[in-house]
Amino acid sequence: QDFRFDFIGKRSIAAVLSVVLIIASLGSLATQRLNFGIDFAGGILMEVRSDQPIEVSAVRAQVGGLGLGDVSITTFGEEGRDLLIRIQKQEGEDEAQAAALTLVRETLGDAYEYRRTELVGPKVGQELITDGALAVALALLAICFYIWFRFEWQFAAGATLALSHDVIATIGLFSIFQMEFNLTTVAAVLTIAGYSINDTVVAYDRVREMLRKYKKLALPDLVNLALNRVLSRTLLTSFTTLLAVTALSVFGGEVLRGFSIALMWGVVIGTYSSIYVAMPVLIYFDL
Repeated sequence: QDFRFDFIGKRSIAAVLSVVLIIASLGSLATQRLNFGIDFAGGILMEVRSDQPIEVSAVRAQVGGLGLGDVSITTFGEEGRDLLIRIQKQEGEDEAQAAALTLVRETLGDAYEYRRTELVGPKVGQELITDGALAVALALLAICFYIWFRFEWQFAAGATLALSHDVIATIGLFSIFQMEFNLTTVAAVLTIAGYSINDTVVAYDRVREMLRKYKKLALPDLVNLALNRVLSRTLLTSFTTLLAVTALSVFGGEVLRGFSIALMWGVVIGTYSSIYVAMPVLIYFDL
């Protein structure tokens, strides 16, 4: 399909939209902050096993109705007979945590073998926050160096800005709507970075190819031509990815809800940034 959209002609409007999005995200992070899950905020961790396959929805309803706050329940192991129960840290000292554990055990009864019980304290949560932020920062840095090595510094600058835009916008989304932010969300953010840079590299490769082929063509027209040439590939990739992620959101259950929402948003914002953030940078730097 031969598209003829004037993407670069709309770069000023897109720049205003991006600035508003980033300001809203940073403003929310500064005021509301993130709604950290048990992984980061600390809490109680229980590993239990049953002789029979476990109906997770029933257990989630039982434990979730005890008034202990945020509760996360996931299955693992063979045949779905093992459960990992995470409960947010209770107000009070060790006695409050022990009371919560007793209440959960009394509710679940003797049908389960209680294999492990741990208390994830604030110190561990803070270490996970630091490690998660470090993982994202190192991933962005490594991608930047790769693009610099593969192309030129202007391309690296555009890719870095686009990736930073995507990461801030995704984290800001979780802050604005106060969705739970946990280690699974960090994995989603890193996945979004990989998806976005893949889209950007494909477009950059076409720009580099056309720079050699159309040496007299004005740069905005050349970038527009490159974007239109890869648009069908971008749309098909984004559409099929969205189908898979939407299915994950609908059928993946509550445990994967935040992860799938982050990925859906990431596909949209990653495609947008590849066109309206990474590409205009080449023109601003007069490649």
